[in-house]
Amino acid sequence: MAAPTILLIGTADTKSDELLYLRERMQFAGATVLVMDVGVLEPGTFTPDISNNDVAVAAGSTIEAVKNAGDENKAMTLMALGACTLAAKLQCDGLINGMLALGGTMGTDLALDVAAALPLGFPKVVLSTVSYSHLIPPERITPDLMMVLWAGGLYGLNSLCKSALSQAAGAVVGACISAQPPKASRPMVGMTSLGKSCLSYMTTLKPALEARGYEVAVFHTTGMGGRAFEALAAEGQFVAVMDFSLQELANHLGGSCVTSGPDRLRGAGRVGVPQLVAPGAADMIDFPTWGAPPAGYEEAPAHAHNRLIASTTASADLRRQIAREIGTRLAEAKGPTCLLMPLKGVQAWDLPGEPLHDAPALAAFVDAIQTHVGPAQLQALPVHINDKAFCDAALAVFDEWVAKGLVPKGSPT
Repeated sequence: MAAPTILLIGTADTKSDELLYLRERMQFAGATVLVMDVGVLEPGTFTPDISNNDVAVAAGSTIEAVKNAGDENKAMTLMALGACTLAAKLQCDGLINGMLALGGTMGTDLALDVAAALPLGFPKVVLSTVSYSHLIPPERITPDLMMVLWAGGLYGLNSLCKSALSQAAGAVVGACISAQPPKASRPMVGMTSLGKSCLSYMTTLKPALEARGYEVAVFHTTGMGGRAFEALAAEGQFVAVMDFSLQELANHLGGSCVTSGPDRLRGAGRVGVPQLVAPGAADMIDFPTWGAPPAGYEEAPAHAHNRLIASTTASADLRRQIAREIGTRLAEAKGPTCLLMPLKGVQAWDLPGEPLHDAPALAAFVDAIQTHVGPAQLQALPVHINDKAFCDAALAVFDEWVAKGLVPKGSPT
Protein backbone atom coordinates (compact mmCIF):
# COMPACT_ATOMS: atom_id res chain seq x y z
CA MET A 1 0.00 0.00 0.00
CA ALA A 2 1.73 3.15 -1.22
CA ALA A 3 -0.61 5.83 0.14
CA PRO A 4 -3.02 4.71 2.87
CA THR A 5 -5.99 6.85 3.79
CA ILE A 6 -6.38 7.46 7.52
CA LEU A 7 -9.58 8.53 9.25
CA LEU A 8 -8.55 11.08 11.91
CA ILE A 9 -11.18 11.66 14.61
CA GLY A 10 -11.20 14.42 17.20
CA THR A 11 -13.02 17.45 18.56
CA ALA A 12 -12.05 20.39 16.36
CA ASP A 13 -13.68 22.82 18.79
CA THR A 14 -11.04 22.13 21.45
CA LYS A 15 -8.23 20.38 19.59
CA SER A 16 -7.82 22.00 16.17
CA ASP A 17 -4.08 22.55 16.65
CA GLU A 18 -3.53 18.92 17.59
CA LEU A 19 -5.61 17.60 14.70
CA LEU A 20 -3.76 19.78 12.22
CA TYR A 21 -0.42 18.63 13.61
CA LEU A 22 -1.45 14.98 13.36
CA ARG A 23 -2.67 15.51 9.81
CA GLU A 24 0.62 17.12 8.84
CA ARG A 25 2.63 14.27 10.41
CA MET A 26 0.62 11.59 8.63
CA GLN A 27 0.83 13.44 5.33
CA PHE A 28 4.59 13.73 5.85
CA ALA A 29 4.63 9.92 6.19
CA GLY A 30 2.84 9.61 2.85
CA ALA A 31 -0.78 9.16 3.96
CA THR A 32 -3.99 10.82 2.86
CA VAL A 33 -6.02 12.04 5.82
CA LEU A 34 -9.78 12.44 6.28
CA VAL A 35 -10.57 14.50 9.38
CA MET A 36 -13.83 13.83 11.20
CA ASP A 37 -14.95 16.52 13.64
CA VAL A 38 -16.89 15.14 16.60
CA GLY A 39 -16.93 18.36 18.64
CA VAL A 40 -20.18 19.96 19.73
CA LEU A 41 -19.04 23.44 20.80
CA GLU A 42 -17.77 26.23 18.53
CA PRO A 43 -16.34 25.49 15.06
CA GLY A 44 -12.65 24.68 14.85
CA THR A 45 -10.00 26.76 13.13
CA PHE A 46 -10.12 24.68 9.92
CA THR A 47 -12.70 22.94 7.74
CA PRO A 48 -12.81 19.20 8.42
CA ASP A 49 -13.56 16.65 5.71
CA ILE A 50 -16.48 15.30 7.75
CA SER A 51 -18.26 17.98 9.74
CA ASN A 52 -19.77 17.59 13.17
CA ASN A 53 -23.19 18.06 11.60
CA ASP A 54 -22.47 15.15 9.23
CA VAL A 55 -21.72 13.06 12.31
CA ALA A 56 -24.88 14.19 14.09
CA VAL A 57 -27.01 13.45 11.02
CA ALA A 58 -25.54 9.95 10.86
CA ALA A 59 -26.87 9.50 14.41
CA GLY A 60 -30.34 10.57 13.27
CA SER A 61 -30.03 14.07 14.68
CA THR A 62 -28.51 17.48 13.90
CA ILE A 63 -25.64 19.30 15.54
CA GLU A 64 -28.05 21.84 17.00
CA ALA A 65 -30.15 19.10 18.53
CA VAL A 66 -27.03 17.44 19.89
CA LYS A 67 -25.95 20.71 21.50
CA ASN A 68 -29.36 20.92 23.14
CA ALA A 69 -29.33 17.30 24.34
CA GLY A 70 -29.20 18.37 27.96
CA ASP A 71 -25.68 17.41 29.04
CA GLU A 72 -22.28 16.63 27.57
CA ASN A 73 -22.55 12.88 28.14
CA LYS A 74 -25.77 12.61 26.12
CA ALA A 75 -24.30 14.83 23.42
CA MET A 76 -21.12 12.80 23.02
CA THR A 77 -23.03 9.52 23.11
CA LEU A 78 -24.99 10.73 20.08
CA MET A 79 -21.78 11.82 18.37
CA ALA A 80 -20.25 8.43 19.09
CA LEU A 81 -23.18 6.73 17.38
CA GLY A 82 -22.78 8.92 14.31
CA ALA A 83 -19.01 8.47 14.23
CA CYS A 84 -19.38 4.68 14.43
CA THR A 85 -21.90 4.66 11.59
CA LEU A 86 -19.75 6.79 9.29
CA ALA A 87 -16.47 5.02 10.13
CA ALA A 88 -17.98 1.58 9.52
CA LYS A 89 -19.37 2.68 6.16
CA LEU A 90 -16.07 4.24 5.08
CA GLN A 91 -14.27 1.03 5.96
CA CYS A 92 -16.87 -1.18 4.28
CA ASP A 93 -16.66 0.93 1.11
CA GLY A 94 -12.86 0.63 1.09
CA LEU A 95 -12.33 4.37 1.48
CA ILE A 96 -10.10 4.22 4.57
CA ASN A 97 -7.25 1.95 5.59
CA GLY A 98 -6.82 2.92 9.24
CA MET A 99 -8.20 5.03 12.07
CA LEU A 100 -6.55 7.39 14.54
CA ALA A 101 -8.58 9.10 17.24
CA LEU A 102 -7.46 11.42 20.02
CA GLY A 103 -9.02 12.80 23.15
CA GLY A 104 -9.22 13.11 26.88
CA THR A 105 -11.86 11.07 28.67
CA MET A 106 -14.60 12.46 26.40
CA GLY A 107 -12.82 11.75 23.13
CA THR A 108 -11.54 8.40 24.38
CA ASP A 109 -15.05 7.28 25.29
CA LEU A 110 -16.15 7.99 21.73
CA ALA A 111 -12.99 6.54 20.18
CA LEU A 112 -13.45 3.20 21.93
CA ASP A 113 -16.89 2.86 20.36
CA VAL A 114 -15.52 3.64 16.90
CA ALA A 115 -12.70 1.12 17.35
CA ALA A 116 -15.26 -1.54 18.27
CA ALA A 117 -17.27 -0.74 15.13
CA LEU A 118 -14.29 -1.55 12.90
CA PRO A 119 -13.29 -5.15 12.10
CA LEU A 120 -10.49 -7.09 13.72
CA GLY A 121 -7.26 -6.57 11.77
CA PHE A 122 -8.17 -3.06 10.65
CA PRO A 123 -5.44 -0.69 11.99
CA LYS A 124 -6.81 1.44 14.81
CA VAL A 125 -4.91 3.71 17.20
CA VAL A 126 -6.26 5.79 20.07
CA LEU A 127 -4.14 8.63 21.43
CA SER A 128 -5.51 9.33 24.88
CA THR A 129 -4.74 11.11 28.13
CA VAL A 130 -6.12 8.01 29.90
CA SER A 131 -4.43 5.23 27.92
CA TYR A 132 -4.10 2.04 30.00
CA SER A 133 -6.07 3.66 32.81
CA HIS A 134 -8.22 1.78 35.30
CA LEU A 135 -11.04 4.05 34.05
CA ILE A 136 -11.26 1.96 30.90
CA PRO A 137 -13.07 -1.35 31.50
CA PRO A 138 -11.60 -4.31 29.61
CA GLU A 139 -14.81 -4.92 27.70
CA ARG A 140 -14.46 -1.51 26.01
CA ILE A 141 -11.05 -2.38 24.54
CA THR A 142 -11.13 -4.11 21.16
CA PRO A 143 -8.58 -6.94 21.02
CA ASP A 144 -6.36 -5.34 18.38
CA LEU A 145 -6.48 -1.74 19.62
CA MET A 146 -3.23 0.20 19.90
CA MET A 147 -3.14 2.99 22.49
CA VAL A 148 -0.60 5.77 22.99
CA LEU A 149 -0.51 7.89 26.13
CA TRP A 150 -1.00 11.55 25.29
CA ALA A 151 1.35 12.93 27.91
CA GLY A 152 1.22 16.67 28.54
CA GLY A 153 -1.49 17.09 25.92
CA LEU A 154 -4.52 18.33 27.80
CA TYR A 155 -4.39 21.84 26.34
CA GLY A 156 -2.27 23.11 23.49
CA LEU A 157 0.86 21.92 21.73
CA ASN A 158 4.27 21.54 23.34
CA SER A 159 7.37 19.51 22.56
CA LEU A 160 6.36 16.71 24.94
CA CYS A 161 2.89 16.14 23.51
CA LYS A 162 4.20 16.54 19.95
CA SER A 163 6.36 13.51 20.61
CA ALA A 164 3.27 11.45 21.49
CA LEU A 165 1.27 12.87 18.57
CA SER A 166 3.98 12.11 16.05
CA GLN A 167 4.45 8.57 17.38
CA ALA A 168 0.73 7.88 17.08
CA ALA A 169 0.72 9.28 13.54
CA GLY A 170 3.64 7.06 12.58
CA ALA A 171 2.09 4.04 14.28
CA VAL A 172 -1.14 4.12 12.31
CA VAL A 173 0.51 4.92 8.97
CA GLY A 174 3.09 2.21 9.51
CA ALA A 175 0.41 -0.28 10.49
CA CYS A 176 -1.54 0.48 7.33
CA ILE A 177 1.50 0.11 5.09
CA SER A 178 2.74 -3.12 6.64
CA ALA A 179 -0.57 -4.71 7.65
CA GLN A 180 -1.71 -7.90 5.96
CA PRO A 181 -5.47 -8.24 6.52
CA PRO A 182 -6.60 -11.80 7.33
CA LYS A 183 -7.11 -13.69 4.06
CA ALA A 184 -7.12 -17.39 4.80
CA SER A 185 -6.08 -19.52 1.84
CA ARG A 186 -7.39 -22.61 3.64
CA PRO A 187 -10.40 -23.18 5.90
CA MET A 188 -9.62 -21.87 9.36
CA VAL A 189 -10.14 -23.63 12.67
CA GLY A 190 -10.25 -21.48 15.80
CA MET A 191 -8.70 -22.98 18.91
CA THR A 192 -8.35 -21.72 22.48
CA SER A 193 -5.63 -22.52 24.99
CA LEU A 194 -3.94 -21.12 28.06
CA GLY A 195 -0.28 -20.88 27.30
CA LYS A 196 1.71 -24.05 26.73
CA SER A 197 2.69 -25.02 30.25
CA CYS A 198 -0.91 -25.22 31.48
CA LEU A 199 -2.59 -26.64 28.34
CA SER A 200 -0.46 -28.26 25.65
CA TYR A 201 -2.84 -30.09 23.28
CA MET A 202 -2.32 -27.49 20.53
CA THR A 203 1.24 -28.77 19.99
CA THR A 204 -0.31 -32.00 18.68
CA LEU A 205 -3.56 -30.70 17.21
CA LYS A 206 -2.21 -27.78 15.20
CA PRO A 207 0.16 -29.78 12.96
CA ALA A 208 -2.43 -32.56 12.65
CA LEU A 209 -5.07 -30.12 11.42
CA GLU A 210 -2.61 -28.38 9.12
CA ALA A 211 -1.77 -31.75 7.57
CA ARG A 212 -5.50 -32.12 6.88
CA GLY A 213 -5.48 -28.82 4.96
CA TYR A 214 -6.67 -26.36 7.61
CA GLU A 215 -5.23 -23.14 8.96
CA VAL A 216 -5.27 -23.01 12.77
CA ALA A 217 -5.47 -19.87 14.91
CA VAL A 218 -4.82 -20.42 18.63
CA PHE A 219 -6.18 -17.81 21.04
CA HIS A 220 -4.69 -17.17 24.49
CA THR A 221 -7.62 -17.17 26.92
CA THR A 222 -6.53 -14.40 29.24
CA GLY A 223 -9.47 -12.07 28.62
CA MET A 224 -8.72 -10.25 25.41
CA GLY A 225 -7.89 -13.46 23.56
CA GLY A 226 -11.28 -14.94 24.34
CA ARG A 227 -12.93 -11.70 23.31
CA ALA A 228 -11.23 -11.86 19.89
CA PHE A 229 -12.06 -15.56 19.52
CA GLU A 230 -15.75 -14.99 20.28
CA ALA A 231 -15.98 -12.02 17.90
CA LEU A 232 -14.46 -13.95 14.99
CA ALA A 233 -16.52 -17.05 15.71
CA ALA A 234 -19.71 -14.96 15.73
CA GLU A 235 -18.71 -13.51 12.35
CA GLY A 236 -18.39 -17.02 10.92
CA GLN A 237 -14.66 -16.69 10.32
CA PHE A 238 -14.03 -20.31 11.40
CA VAL A 239 -15.29 -23.51 9.75
CA ALA A 240 -15.08 -25.13 13.18
CA VAL A 241 -13.76 -24.37 16.64
CA MET A 242 -11.85 -26.40 19.20
CA ASP A 243 -12.73 -24.38 22.26
CA PHE A 244 -10.72 -26.30 24.82
CA SER A 245 -9.89 -23.54 27.35
CA LEU A 246 -12.94 -22.20 29.19
CA GLN A 247 -11.25 -20.60 32.15
CA GLU A 248 -12.46 -17.13 31.07
CA LEU A 249 -16.01 -18.38 31.65
CA ALA A 250 -14.94 -19.71 35.04
CA ASN A 251 -13.30 -16.37 35.79
CA HIS A 252 -16.44 -14.48 34.85
CA LEU A 253 -18.61 -16.62 37.12
CA GLY A 254 -15.99 -16.52 39.88
CA GLY A 255 -15.67 -12.73 40.00
CA SER A 256 -12.23 -12.43 38.40
CA CYS A 257 -11.15 -9.44 36.32
CA VAL A 258 -9.52 -11.84 33.84
CA THR A 259 -12.70 -12.24 31.83
CA SER A 260 -13.76 -11.92 28.22
CA GLY A 261 -17.26 -10.83 29.20
CA PRO A 262 -20.62 -12.52 29.64
CA ASP A 263 -20.84 -14.03 26.15
CA ARG A 264 -18.00 -16.54 26.34
CA LEU A 265 -18.93 -19.89 24.75
CA ARG A 266 -21.77 -18.37 22.76
CA GLY A 267 -20.32 -16.91 19.55
CA ALA A 268 -19.87 -20.13 17.55
CA GLY A 269 -23.07 -21.68 18.84
CA ARG A 270 -25.22 -18.70 17.91
CA VAL A 271 -24.24 -18.87 14.24
CA GLY A 272 -24.11 -22.66 13.97
CA VAL A 273 -20.34 -23.09 13.67
CA PRO A 274 -19.44 -26.68 14.61
CA GLN A 275 -17.81 -26.62 18.02
CA LEU A 276 -15.69 -29.15 19.82
CA VAL A 277 -15.48 -28.04 23.44
CA ALA A 278 -13.59 -29.10 26.56
CA PRO A 279 -13.52 -27.45 30.01
CA GLY A 280 -9.79 -26.83 29.96
CA ALA A 281 -8.63 -24.78 32.97
CA ALA A 282 -12.25 -24.25 34.00
CA ASP A 283 -11.40 -25.55 37.47
CA MET A 284 -9.43 -22.47 38.45
CA ILE A 285 -9.87 -18.74 38.88
CA ASP A 286 -7.22 -16.31 37.63
CA PHE A 287 -6.24 -13.05 39.27
CA PRO A 288 -3.39 -10.53 38.95
CA THR A 289 -0.36 -11.84 40.81
CA TRP A 290 0.24 -8.32 42.11
CA GLY A 291 -3.32 -8.07 43.44
CA ALA A 292 -5.63 -9.92 45.78
CA PRO A 293 -7.45 -13.15 44.90
CA PRO A 294 -11.19 -12.92 44.26
CA ALA A 295 -13.36 -12.61 47.35
CA GLY A 296 -13.66 -15.92 49.17
CA TYR A 297 -10.44 -17.34 47.75
CA GLU A 298 -7.94 -15.55 49.96
CA GLU A 299 -6.88 -18.80 51.69
CA ALA A 300 -7.25 -21.18 48.75
CA PRO A 301 -4.20 -22.84 47.14
CA ALA A 302 -2.70 -20.72 44.39
CA HIS A 303 -0.14 -20.96 41.61
CA ALA A 304 1.78 -17.89 40.41
CA HIS A 305 2.37 -18.32 36.69
CA ASN A 306 4.43 -15.13 36.53
CA ARG A 307 4.36 -11.63 38.02
CA LEU A 308 1.21 -10.77 36.04
CA ILE A 309 -1.15 -13.70 36.42
CA ALA A 310 -1.82 -16.27 39.13
CA SER A 311 -4.51 -18.91 39.58
CA THR A 312 -6.39 -20.38 42.50
CA THR A 313 -8.44 -23.55 42.56
CA ALA A 314 -12.19 -23.15 42.21
CA SER A 315 -14.38 -24.59 44.93
CA ALA A 316 -16.59 -27.61 44.26
CA ASP A 317 -19.68 -25.39 44.44
CA LEU A 318 -18.30 -22.96 41.86
CA ARG A 319 -17.33 -25.85 39.61
CA ARG A 320 -20.90 -27.10 39.73
CA GLN A 321 -22.08 -23.62 38.72
CA ILE A 322 -19.54 -23.53 35.87
CA ALA A 323 -20.66 -26.96 34.66
CA ARG A 324 -24.30 -25.89 34.72
CA GLU A 325 -23.51 -22.77 32.69
CA ILE A 326 -21.48 -24.77 30.17
CA GLY A 327 -24.43 -27.11 29.70
CA THR A 328 -26.85 -24.21 29.26
CA ARG A 329 -24.72 -22.52 26.63
CA LEU A 330 -24.05 -25.69 24.68
CA ALA A 331 -27.78 -26.49 24.66
CA GLU A 332 -28.38 -23.14 22.94
CA ALA A 333 -25.98 -23.95 20.07
CA LYS A 334 -27.45 -24.09 16.57
CA GLY A 335 -24.70 -26.25 15.09
CA PRO A 336 -22.95 -29.56 15.81
CA THR A 337 -21.55 -29.62 19.34
CA CYS A 338 -19.46 -32.11 21.27
CA LEU A 339 -18.07 -31.67 24.78
CA LEU A 340 -15.00 -33.78 25.55
CA MET A 341 -14.72 -34.28 29.32
CA PRO A 342 -11.25 -35.46 30.42
CA LEU A 343 -11.97 -37.41 33.62
CA LYS A 344 -8.39 -37.26 34.92
CA GLY A 345 -7.99 -33.48 34.90
CA VAL A 346 -8.35 -30.34 32.86
CA GLN A 347 -5.03 -28.50 33.25
CA ALA A 348 -1.41 -29.21 34.19
CA TRP A 349 -1.55 -27.86 37.73
CA ASP A 350 -4.44 -30.11 38.82
CA LEU A 351 -2.38 -33.31 38.59
CA PRO A 352 -1.44 -35.11 41.84
CA GLY A 353 1.42 -33.28 43.52
CA GLU A 354 0.65 -30.00 41.74
CA PRO A 355 -0.54 -26.92 43.70
CA LEU A 356 -4.12 -26.93 42.35
CA HIS A 357 -4.81 -30.66 42.73
CA ASP A 358 -8.21 -31.23 44.33
CA ALA A 359 -9.61 -34.70 43.61
CA PRO A 360 -12.98 -34.23 45.38
CA ALA A 361 -13.64 -30.94 43.54
CA LEU A 362 -12.70 -32.55 40.21
CA ALA A 363 -15.13 -35.38 40.93
CA ALA A 364 -17.86 -32.84 41.68
CA PHE A 365 -17.07 -31.06 38.41
CA VAL A 366 -17.22 -34.27 36.38
CA ASP A 367 -20.51 -35.25 38.00
CA ALA A 368 -22.01 -31.82 37.30
CA ILE A 369 -20.87 -31.89 33.66
CA GLN A 370 -22.50 -35.28 33.19
CA THR A 371 -25.66 -33.94 34.80
CA HIS A 372 -25.97 -30.70 32.83
CA VAL A 373 -24.61 -31.64 29.38
CA GLY A 374 -26.90 -33.75 27.25
CA PRO A 375 -25.63 -37.27 26.48
CA ALA A 376 -25.78 -36.60 22.74
CA GLN A 377 -23.25 -33.78 23.19
CA LEU A 378 -20.96 -35.44 25.75
CA GLN A 379 -17.97 -37.76 25.48
CA ALA A 380 -16.35 -38.68 28.79
CA LEU A 381 -12.70 -39.61 28.28
CA PRO A 382 -10.62 -41.57 30.85
CA VAL A 383 -7.62 -39.30 30.17
CA HIS A 384 -6.06 -35.99 31.20
CA ILE A 385 -6.59 -33.05 28.85
CA ASN A 386 -2.85 -32.89 28.09
CA ASP A 387 -2.65 -36.58 27.13
CA LYS A 388 -2.20 -37.56 23.49
CA ALA A 389 -5.35 -39.66 23.81
CA PHE A 390 -7.37 -36.46 24.28
CA CYS A 391 -6.05 -35.14 20.97
CA ASP A 392 -6.83 -38.46 19.29
CA ALA A 393 -10.43 -38.25 20.51
CA ALA A 394 -10.79 -34.65 19.33
CA LEU A 395 -9.44 -35.48 15.88
CA ALA A 396 -11.74 -38.49 15.62
CA VAL A 397 -14.82 -36.31 16.17
CA PHE A 398 -13.47 -33.65 13.80
CA ASP A 399 -12.79 -36.23 11.06
CA GLU A 400 -16.28 -37.67 11.52
CA TRP A 401 -17.81 -34.22 11.07
CA VAL A 402 -15.75 -33.68 7.91
CA ALA A 403 -16.86 -37.06 6.55
CA LYS A 404 -20.49 -36.13 7.20
CA GLY A 405 -20.08 -32.77 5.49
CA LEU A 406 -20.65 -30.81 8.70
CA VAL A 407 -17.18 -29.25 8.38
CA PRO A 408 -15.77 -28.31 4.93
CA LYS A 409 -12.87 -30.44 3.75
CA GLY A 410 -9.43 -28.93 4.13
CA SER A 411 -7.31 -27.64 1.28
CA PRO A 412 -3.89 -29.33 1.44
CA THR A 413 -1.14 -27.26 -0.13
